[in-house]
Amino acid sequence: MNHAFVAALAGAGHTAESLAGQIGVHPKTVARWANPGHIPQSRHRSTVAKLLAKDADALWPDVVRRREPVWFRPWVDLEREAVTLRSFELTWVPGLLQTEAYARATLAGGVLAPDAVAEFAEARMNRQAILSRDGGPLLIAVLDEGVLRRRVGDDRALMASQLARLLGFAEMGSVQLHIVPADAPSYPGLDGPFTIADMPDGSRVAHVDSPARAQILDQMSDLVSLERRWERIRGEALPRGRSVDLLREAAASWT
Repeated sequence: MNHAFVAALAGAGHTAESLAGQIGVHPKTVARWANPGHIPQSRHRSTVAKLLAKDADALWPDVVRRREPVWFRPWVDLEREAVTLRSFELTWVPGLLQTEAYARATLAGGVLAPDAVAEFAEARMNRQAILSRDGGPLLIAVLDEGVLRRRVGDDRALMASQLARLLGFAEMGSVQLHIVPADAPSYPGLDGPFTIADMPDGSRVAHVDSPARAQILDQMSDLVSLERRWERIRGEALPRGRSVDLLREAAASWT
């Protein structure tokens, strides 16, 4: 339990319901902030701290120790609170499903210094905790088959380990994996990856992947367009069982 937050809530004379009413969120959202790993979105964090007469750093010290890129943190905050995440990936294994070696290999291919590669890879591993915690989101991940066939790094064992990790995730109740096979015709996923997050209050936001900044979309027109793309992509993907069979075959090809 986040004892600092619970004590500050009581000390300020607030309940989850009263605090939620002042900042415009559901009381269940406030209640979750008392649990380790649950941090208010950046747009709420300073307001909550002010209402509780505390520094945000004292209430959520994990924010200070965060290692992901600053531009990506708003999306990580949303990801942590989401009820459902629907993710499509065309090129890479989603960060929430990567091994550390795979994460390091993808990051090292850019312009990052070794220390930054290590920090950002650690941040990706830390994000994965949401998939195993109580009340965490359901992740529905659709991957193009090319993700399974494209080598990352110089060692084939890295890919074998990554695909074995995907098979492990596929057995979790909080993860559903689907693969768009290589023989699928041209489909909307070729326009690029994205993730749609369903939030506890019924709202939706989306993240469109970019190497430079977090493009978070919350306009209805954008969300409707992405929802249509998502449904068409799912229509091309294999059912869950056949996707796992294809994943097993691809994993064996790397050994």
